[in-house]
Amino acid sequence: MLVLEGIPLFLIELGIGQKMRLGSMGVWNNIHPWLGGIGLSSCVVTFFVALYYNVIITWVFFYLFNSLRSPLPWSECPQVNGTAVPECLRSSETAYFWYRTTLDASTSMEEPDGLRWWIVLCLLLAWVVVFFITMKGIQSSGKVVYFTSMFPYMVLTIFLVRGLTLPGASDGLIHLYTPKVEKLLNPDVWREAATQVFYSFGLAFGSLIAFGSYNPPKNNVVRDVILVSVCNAFTAIYASLVVFAILGFKAHLNVQRCLGINKPLAFTHRLLPDANATDAEYFAMLEGTANYSDYGLQSCSMKQQLDEAAEGTGLAFIVFAQAIVELPVAPFWSVIFFLMLLALGIGSQIGILEGMLCTIFDIDLLKRIRKEYITAGVCLVCFLVGLLFTSGAGEYWLQLFDSFAGTVGLVIIALLEMIAVIFIYGHERFTQDIEDMTGYRPGWYWQITWRFLAPVIMTGILVSSVGYMIMNTPQYAAWNPETGKVVKKDYPGWVLVIAISMIVVGILPIPLVFLLRRFQCLRFDINISQGAIRRIETTVSTKEMMGDQDVPRGFKRHFYDDFLDTDDIDEDDDDDEDDMSPSTTNNRRLAPLPFSPKKKAFKMEVMDF
Repeated sequence: MLVLEGIPLFLIELGIGQKMRLGSMGVWNNIHPWLGGIGLSSCVVTFFVALYYNVIITWVFFYLFNSLRSPLPWSECPQVNGTAVPECLRSSETAYFWYRTTLDASTSMEEPDGLRWWIVLCLLLAWVVVFFITMKGIQSSGKVVYFTSMFPYMVLTIFLVRGLTLPGASDGLIHLYTPKVEKLLNPDVWREAATQVFYSFGLAFGSLIAFGSYNPPKNNVVRDVILVSVCNAFTAIYASLVVFAILGFKAHLNVQRCLGINKPLAFTHRLLPDANATDAEYFAMLEGTANYSDYGLQSCSMKQQLDEAAEGTGLAFIVFAQAIVELPVAPFWSVIFFLMLLALGIGSQIGILEGMLCTIFDIDLLKRIRKEYITAGVCLVCFLVGLLFTSGAGEYWLQLFDSFAGTVGLVIIALLEMIAVIFIYGHERFTQDIEDMTGYRPGWYWQITWRFLAPVIMTGILVSSVGYMIMNTPQYAAWNPETGKVVKKDYPGWVLVIAISMIVVGILPIPLVFLLRRFQCLRFDINISQGAIRRIETTVSTKEMMGDQDVPRGFKRHFYDDFLDTDDIDEDDDDDEDDMSPSTTNNRRLAPLPFSPKKKAFKMEVMDF
């Protein structure tokens, strides 16, 4: 998915943003007015993702604060009148701390049981931090990303060295590199792989287009794409070594705990000659005892433990938390681990939020409002809506958003982006743009993936995923305090209605804008180019980055006087523009105006293909 879909789409978003020097909404309006809804849909889906993504940062803050205690609060079961809490004994110390202490989880989505005040405070802190980082745009967030990008590598290296020395690490790595080909028949695997590529690159969120618009016209965008892609793949493999080494260690601990319980039990049933028998003797006894489960014995299988390893939020807050407890000086390991998660989470949230904010700043209605105020308003709305995730059913709602809001919508947007650039803007024209900007002409790999493989793969994933969801009732993992385990439950009907509504709302602007502009029903429209000029002129982050880097002093006034402030603009302006150098073309669109040009009425022509 990385090679056939992620990298080609990565170059499309960065390249088209750098060529047009506009945000997500401006780019698609410039390609064709009927496509303006793609930018709006990207903004809506990004809003849904930003809502729940910051909740993960909230949980990390809670664990980070608790990591400052010694011993760690999830290292042992809490005592009531000198007796351990039964729910904790039925599960584990880390699972109890996660589901009961942190989340205070309810038993189903239909029983929210009110808000958890400690999570509300951490959520408020998370949004305040994100606001102060993003309120000035790239100027402020760009500096923070230096830390959020480099610090995790240092922590991963520390954990890798320590993890490889732990018992069971080799079993975890063998499990990692043992392929399960049958999984490729599951459409959900492909959908999750595509979504992971979107998240790791930031595709279809609009942020890459915005970041590309800040690049100089002659920036080697192909080099950037290849470099980031290689770093992305290396980081994924590098991090997987750490994860599965720790998973192997956790599985080893669970197997030893299982054997410690089952060996004496087997001895009482006279299945073993000694309660302290070796592990090999125990497993040999199981092979020779067909009905060992009738005696209450368990297989204590390492493979079973690895197959049932937690995923998603449980991987960080249960599996790693349990492994950290077993390490010497556990609070130190806990602090650096959750600092790493905090750096990763904030780095991703910055990219997600910048894509959404860039689209909002391009709306002409908001041109008189300062960027800090708009950012504060967005963060406040996200915080208020995010209170949904602070209830007892908050983790279940996060699963819903993650499964529906941020998957199907992203695939649809990514597919339409590729169709818009390659088949409407034109693959030959885009190829020439890349060559003009970089001096490199994209070859057969780019042409085949752009025109054939990537669109076909995304269409197949979309169709199969929707069909799989229809044929199989979606489920979520709910906490059962009676058994101390997570159980699968079907989503209630009204919740599925909400899930479908999120998907529809996310993609609705695409057909809506198309129909309104196709039949000229839209009497009031947004001046995208002026919005882009205002964004560059008034945004602190881009003023210093762009400035006058491409235009000689004194050129702008003459250029705008002769071109923008005249009444006889040639109808073939777009064709003339293509003959101009990238530097001249881009500055006509984005250079800050030293005066106020004459306003022109919005004119739209319906084009039939």
